[in-house]
Amino acid sequence: MRMVPLSRIVSYWSEIQGDRVAIYHGGETITWSQLDRETNRLARAYESLGVGQDDFVTIALPNGIEFFKSTIATWKAGATPQPVSARLPKFERDQIVAVGEPRLITGVADGSHEGYRTLPAGYEPDPAISDEPLPEKIATSFKAMTSGGSTGRPKLIVTTSPAVWDIDSDRLHTQLRGSMLIPGPLYHNGPFVWAMSAFFRGNQITVTTRFDAEETLGLIQDQQIDIVYMVPTMMQRIWNLPEEVRTSYDLSSLKVLWHLAAPCPAWLKEAFIEWLGPEVIWELYGGTEAQGGTVISGIEWMSHRGSVGKPNATCEIIVVGDEGQRLPPNEVGEVFLRPLTGQGSTYRYIGAEAKAIAGGFESIGDMGYFDEDGYLYLADRQTDMILSGGANIYPAEVEAAIDSCAGVRSSAVIGLPHEDLGNFVHAIVDAPGGLEEAALLSHLSERLVRYKIPRTIEFSDEPLRDDAGKLRRKALREERLDKS
Repeated sequence: MRMVPLSRIVSYWSEIQGDRVAIYHGGETITWSQLDRETNRLARAYESLGVGQDDFVTIALPNGIEFFKSTIATWKAGATPQPVSARLPKFERDQIVAVGEPRLITGVADGSHEGYRTLPAGYEPDPAISDEPLPEKIATSFKAMTSGGSTGRPKLIVTTSPAVWDIDSDRLHTQLRGSMLIPGPLYHNGPFVWAMSAFFRGNQITVTTRFDAEETLGLIQDQQIDIVYMVPTMMQRIWNLPEEVRTSYDLSSLKVLWHLAAPCPAWLKEAFIEWLGPEVIWELYGGTEAQGGTVISGIEWMSHRGSVGKPNATCEIIVVGDEGQRLPPNEVGEVFLRPLTGQGSTYRYIGAEAKAIAGGFESIGDMGYFDEDGYLYLADRQTDMILSGGANIYPAEVEAAIDSCAGVRSSAVIGLPHEDLGNFVHAIVDAPGGLEEAALLSHLSERLVRYKIPRTIEFSDEPLRDDAGKLRRKALREERLDKS
């Protein structure tokens, strides 16, 4: 076991492989030794702006080398990185800032958040600032991720894991000094954790600005990638490439392909298993809260088709019926998880409360069942959350933005099936006086990040909620599925 503080992790690897590339993005690279020196200087700049022990630093930077610099400098200052989408409208970012009260916001225009220190994208510290090593500091929480909520208000999920890492721990089948590809946005928990877990073990991390199916295959070949993170939408886009294109790349370096964040259609998973081999394909189920989860290899999956695996050794998972009773195998109920270390031992919320039952088991909103062998299978989600392209979209948040538009009486947001994304956002808008779709979309673009904006909108002059304010969301969805 080699426990290394994250404030020292870059210098640790710099001493071993200083001239090796640490991060590759869009043809640009930075070595471990360059990264160490530059983040020493950047951390001192953050400290001069008041960043200190256990403060939050909101990082609103896109995928790239600068995102890693800001994150590493935050750890070196003893603080906690709190990533958000660089495309987040200021209206939405304001809500997150109000919840987290960060000491510093990076990647935003100077003065864009009154009362908070800010730094724009592309910021470079004064070259006169020392790039010598800093005193060792360890943040109490190594990350604080952002999530929407069932109420439509954002929350922070703050890990209880401190900013140290056992670099001998092979948590995700990463190699020591290997090569990982992250084609997903780093402000999401999955890409962030996979990227950083590999980075802490001395891997070169290759990130893309956005996902492109053929570019992904080219990067696996050219950067000799041995492990890649994906969501099923990415897998489907790769599979939809012409076969002669898909098979023209040398993927022999690839040892592990992880997929998570959304259900993977069985046919698609089977296709990847046949293409790359069952030993390459791995799936993980769990939440940002890390109360527990499951893992399954492609080899196991072939004999338990459709399963997401057995509970990890660190947790307990139960399936509960409507009356709160534990259900026997093959009966669908709500999935509840509990870490062996006890409820609340893996995270804390800021801005929300956990959904828990007796015994400290918590739900992350999924329905499922166990088979006789103890393998978990997921069914429909218990909540109204929409999974689109691996991203979580809460209808209440989108409805709140729609309802704030002049002329709207009420709205209902549902997810409808989409071949590529899994689901897409559809809005039903009650605007009895009439409303132009273009005007509504313009209104939403100022309040919602792009992937949350409805792809389709239908207008109605009929009330969508009853006198008690209740919404028949499930019925509205079923009516539209019946018409399709």
